[in-house]
Amino acid sequence: MIRTLATFYPMTALAGLIAPILLAGSGNLDHPGSGLHGYIASHAEPTPEEFRYGAGFYSAVWRLVEQPIAGFQIGLPSTWIVPNNSDNRTEPLCPVGTMPRDHWPERGPTYGSVFQTLEGGLGYWAGNRFHYGPPKFSMNATPDCYSNEVASPGWSFFYSTRPLPDSQLGIAQISNRLLIPPDGLPFSGAPAGELLGYAYMALPLTDPRPDPQPTGALSWTLFLNARNFKGPLAYYLPECWSRISHDYPIDIGRGLDARASLGRIDGSMEINTVPEFTAIDEKGVVWTRIPQLSFPVDASGRTTLVRDVALYSKAALYDSVLAWRKGGGAPSGRFSVAGTVYPKMATGQVSYSQDEKPIAGIQEIVTPSIFDDNSFGLQWKVKQTDGVGRFPAYFRDEGQVRIAVDASTVPESLGLRTRQFPKPSASPEPYSAEPLAGAWAKPGPSAGPFTAKLVDGSIVTYSWYRFIDQPVFQQCAWSAAQRAELQSLIERMHREWPIDGEYLAPPRHTAALVSFDANLLVTPPKGMEVGYVPIVTHQAFSCVAP
Repeated sequence: MIRTLATFYPMTALAGLIAPILLAGSGNLDHPGSGLHGYIASHAEPTPEEFRYGAGFYSAVWRLVEQPIAGFQIGLPSTWIVPNNSDNRTEPLCPVGTMPRDHWPERGPTYGSVFQTLEGGLGYWAGNRFHYGPPKFSMNATPDCYSNEVASPGWSFFYSTRPLPDSQLGIAQISNRLLIPPDGLPFSGAPAGELLGYAYMALPLTDPRPDPQPTGALSWTLFLNARNFKGPLAYYLPECWSRISHDYPIDIGRGLDARASLGRIDGSMEINTVPEFTAIDEKGVVWTRIPQLSFPVDASGRTTLVRDVALYSKAALYDSVLAWRKGGGAPSGRFSVAGTVYPKMATGQVSYSQDEKPIAGIQEIVTPSIFDDNSFGLQWKVKQTDGVGRFPAYFRDEGQVRIAVDASTVPESLGLRTRQFPKPSASPEPYSAEPLAGAWAKPGPSAGPFTAKLVDGSIVTYSWYRFIDQPVFQQCAWSAAQRAELQSLIERMHREWPIDGEYLAPPRHTAALVSFDANLLVTPPKGMEVGYVPIVTHQAFSCVAP
């Protein structure tokens, strides 16, 4: 799942990220982000150790809230991959000075669960600047004990409108057809449960290196399967993971550059930052309201969130890419059946909370379930007549517990039912790497700038860089021969792996795939059809509809 610093910091630390909700009348106490917390979680049961080099699944895409809301963050089912350091039971992987080591003793003694994470998925995030209704897709990784997060070829996970420092860039764009905006990838139309397939697969795009710190050969690469885009989008440089060991040698060989994953994948929803209205009646009873959360429901009363969870061995694609690099024939790019395993899935009850109080009554309405086809989702116990499952939105205190209640039981005098949650800013600050400098300017783009208007109301500015000239590589002191070898491999990918090819296995049950916003798709300029990639340099609000 996509987790952010919000997951681990106390809510007071989020004050700068969340728009305040103003008081509205006597007796109202409003809280920016404590309206609902919990994980609607699934996990894969143990599989053979060789299936630790990739993981993915199909996730449903739908509109969780009717209108965009300020200070709202819920991740739809997303990935959660960490390096396998199970052999270490005593050594702290996070150095002194990092947040886990200094402030999260419960994660010790190794801090392995917050050392490095490979994330990415669907969601609504408090830091989003351009809102349009449906969720977005974003990569994310925490390579150095949550000191930094890397979510696009230029930016962190929505924390700043300025790009990451050159030395902290970590993602290299592979695709020459799909833009990667810093605010996430929007979808076309009104998704209502269509599927997006995605997987992170370790590939041997480069060899191990001895400096500036020992670095392994695993390039964790994101593959997508949507209706209008299939194949590799981008990957994390191995150096992104290894650089924490430069001044902390204990971590040499323990990052995702050199280690396979722990062997599990969580297709889970993280309910993180949900605003609430609070009111106290004349008897002193506390009543609360959160935004209405809606889910697509089928005729059997089910919401399918995740299906076809798969774990991969090197036989899935790693081996054939390595042979390709060494002079062999081009692989099709499709993950092999022999390198794929579909583990049995499991789940459990959710512990929901609000203002640090446990919530009762939700399990009687809807429960996480593993269905008979090994998919994961929600079973609604209350019959849904319109194909929409509605999560409880109103609650009342009973002692030390907060219970879910029907809207009709809320006293009208409290005004909770008529209040409107605040909308996001109508004039968000743009993301900008302009004027281009440092790694963005030297050697710099080969063509552009160009623009694209997206369905989320933003206009994206991008330029075409030769693959090896994109900003992320300028921190690497590689030889000309090493740069040429990687450039050649990507050129072959551009020729042999089209965006309508087959990579991830299609859904094992008939299901429609979601489409990305068509305006994300671009065509390389003449003469740059292979070996060049479109790098976003600016994203700003546009008053002109796409």
